Amino acid sequence: MRSDFWLVLALASLPQIGLAQVVETSVGRLGLTAEVQGLEEPWALDFLPDGSVLMTELGGRLLAFSGDRLREIGGLPDVYLDGQGGLLDIMIPRDFETTREVWLTYAKEQSTGSGTAVGKGRLSDDGTTLEDFVTLFEMPEGSSGGRHFGSRLVEAADGSVFITIGDRGTGPRGMQAQLPDRAEGKIIHLNRDGTPATRLLGYLPGIYSSGHRNPQGATLDLNGRLLTVEHGARGGDELNAPVPGGNYGWPVISYGVNYGGRKIGLGQSMPGMEQPLHYWDPSIAPSGLMVYSGTLIPEWRGDIFFGSLNSDFLGRLDPDTAAATGFAEERISAPETGRVRDVVEGPDGAIWFLSVYDGAVYRMAPAE
Repeated sequence: MRSDFWLVLALASLPQIGLAQVVETSVGRLGLTAEVQGLEEPWALDFLPDGSVLMTELGGRLLAFSGDRLREIGGLPDVYLDGQGGLLDIMIPRDFETTREVWLTYAKEQSTGSGTAVGKGRLSDDGTTLEDFVTLFEMPEGSSGGRHFGSRLVEAADGSVFITIGDRGTGPRGMQAQLPDRAEGKIIHLNRDGTPATRLLGYLPGIYSSGHRNPQGATLDLNGRLLTVEHGARGGDELNAPVPGGNYGWPVISYGVNYGGRKIGLGQSMPGMEQPLHYWDPSIAPSGLMVYSGTLIPEWRGDIFFGSLNSDFLGRLDPDTAAATGFAEERISAPETGRVRDVVEGPDGAIWFLSVYDGAVYRMAPAE
C-alpha cells in the first residue's frame, strides 16, 4: 500500500503534457495546450536554443523543462522574498551557445529595505547549475515595502541589456521616479559586463529613461525599438517606447487617478514629458510583453501581446489600427488566461504564456 501511494504521488508531481483546449480569436480557433502545470507563482520564462524552457517562480526556484522532464537549477543568488519581490525575470542572450549566460532579476535585501537587482551566471554543461553567478547592478538604496519592483530584462540589438525598475510603491506623493540620482521608476541600460551603457548628464550612470511607475513588461519591436508596459494606479496603465533621456511622467502626469479617487499630479500632459503610445483606463495591470513575428499567424505580424493580472485575458494591440486610447485591442479570454504574468514567442512561432492562477505554462497555436 505504501509503495503504491508513493508511486501515485510521484506521477502526480510530473508536469502534465498535451492537455489541449480551443479558444476563439480574430484569426479563428487556436489551440491552447498546457505544457507545464503545478508551478508556484510563476513569473517569467525564456527559451534555450535547443527548445528547452527556463522558468522562474517568485519564491526562488529556477526550473528547466524539456520534453516531459522538469528539473530545478541550482547556483542562484540569495533572493529576498518581500511581497511582490522574489525571483523575477529571466533572459537568455542571443549568444547563449557561446557564452551559456543566463540573466536574472530578483529582489535583494539591502540595508534600508530591499531593491531590484540583476545578475548573470553560466549554465553548467549538464544544465543543472548557474556557475559563477555575479550581481551586475542593484538599486543604490533599498526601499521599504514589497511593491513595484518592475524587473523585466530585454537584450538590445547591440547586445546591451535594458532593466525596468518600478517606483517601489512610493505613491503619487513620492517623487523618486523623477529624481535623477535614484533608480526607482527608471529604465536602466547596461553593457554585458555590467558597466553603464547610457550616461545622461546629471543622472545616475546607467539611467536610460525616468518617470515610470511599475513597468512589468518589456520587449523590442520588429525594428529593434524598446517597448514597455507599466501599471498605473486606478487607470493609467501605459504602453511606452522609452528613448534616452525620456521622462514618462509618473507621478506628475497620468491618465489615472489615485486608488481613493483623488487626482494624480498635474493632469494628463505637461511640456517635457512623453505621452504613451497606448493607455488603459480602467486599469488592466499589464504584465509581460512580446511583439509577434508572424511565423505561424501572418495576420498578427508586428502586433503587441501582453498579459493582464487583474482582468484574466491575453491582450493584443494592432499598431496599424488607431483607437481612442492609442491602438486597436483584442482580448483573448479563456479559462486558461487567468492572471497572465508573462508572454513570449516560442522557437516555432507559437505563443507561450504563464497563468498565475493555474500555475501553468500554455502554448497557443493554430488548432490542428
